[in-house]
Amino acid sequence: MGSSCLENLSTKLHRLAPTLRELLGTQRYAVLGTSGEEGIRLNLMAVAVTDDLRSLIMATERATHKYANLLANLQVCLLMDNRANDSGDTQSAIALTIDGVAAEAVGPARVGIEALFLARHPQMLSFLQSPTCALFRVRVTRYELVRRLHEVEEVQLG
Repeated sequence: MGSSCLENLSTKLHRLAPTLRELLGTQRYAVLGTSGEEGIRLNLMAVAVTDDLRSLIMATERATHKYANLLANLQVCLLMDNRANDSGDTQSAIALTIDGVAAEAVGPARVGIEALFLARHPQMLSFLQSPTCALFRVRVTRYELVRRLHEVEEVQLG
């Protein structure tokens, strides 16, 4: 990747960062899409985002289809929005699609992101302390931001 491509990526991410931070900071949940042997699964997930906007953190029980799908196919997609479920949404709502690659965090790698997740979702402490809970970091590869139903901006993070 040439330096002009990196500058373009950096400029795009910098330009969208305030909107991304606003949405990711006000919305605590996203719909996670995974796929596996039994097909596509959609699940509502509590999420936290890293300061650099390049990773999302989420937790799940290991004895679920979602967990099996995450192990079978690390490619994931999340959807987050700020709709109010009223007629004004067509002009004011923002939808964010996030593509990424998930990896379970274990050992020392889990400690730092667990603290980040708990800062966002302190009510989930006992869930995270369960030995059946898996914590995942999703490395963001693409953001697609849609405003007013048709204004689309995309940033490929690679």
